[in-house]
Amino acid sequence: MQKRNVSIVLRELLDRDRISPTELHRRTSVPQSTLSRILSGKIVDPSDKHISRIAEYFGVSTDQLRGRAAVRADERDPMHSELKDISLWDDDTPVDEDEVSIPFLREVELAAGSGRFVIEESEKASLRFGKRSLRHNGVQFDQAKCVTVRGNSMLPVLRDGATVGVNAGKCGIGDIVDGDLYAINHNGQLRVKQLYRLPSGIRLRSFNRDEHPDEDYSFQDIQEEQISILGHVFWWGMYAR
Repeated sequence: MQKRNVSIVLRELLDRDRISPTELHRRTSVPQSTLSRILSGKIVDPSDKHISRIAEYFGVSTDQLRGRAAVRADERDPMHSELKDISLWDDDTPVDEDEVSIPFLREVELAAGSGRFVIEESEKASLRFGKRSLRHNGVQFDQAKCVTVRGNSMLPVLRDGATVGVNAGKCGIGDIVDGDLYAINHNGQLRVKQLYRLPSGIRLRSFNRDEHPDEDYSFQDIQEEQISILGHVFWWGMYAR
């Protein structure tokens, strides 16, 4: 039997997740030349820095990646992993090793009756996502947030009470992909809208355009109205009614 080493394990993980070394480089920032030398066996003992990044991406331990420990069957079965990508949890529910707890963002009034709000992370409400699901969507674990949709502006796609997962790592105007969904902080109000880049600013669009027409904001408006992008929506879910 061939002795397992980092080259063999890495090749198996690439095959398992159906990604190329080029894509792995893009998602982990490990140099392509380093990945090529690992796969070819020219580097038999990669640095801990590179090993840690690769192991985190695939959801395995560094010992497993180096071939010193076996990869569990459920870690090697993508279909099994997808069955538990997301689930509700509370303080009494332990978080598995292959999961991460994602906090909700909420509106918090600065002072009772002031009418002024800020966006903060909830200390209680959260969802847990499978690490593999986040990795495959290019979301860093600490950059993932959840937001609750309110109102009818995003019907029929998102109903009142729907939950969206937000990648806070994509929060700049330059990150906007026209027509994609984004969570927005509009002077303390949480909003979820389609965004479009304009020569002079941005456009916010609702799916329910009959009741909620487009909103165009210049760069000056963005500053004056304290509009900021919280992140790109990478997932959503809601109960049927």
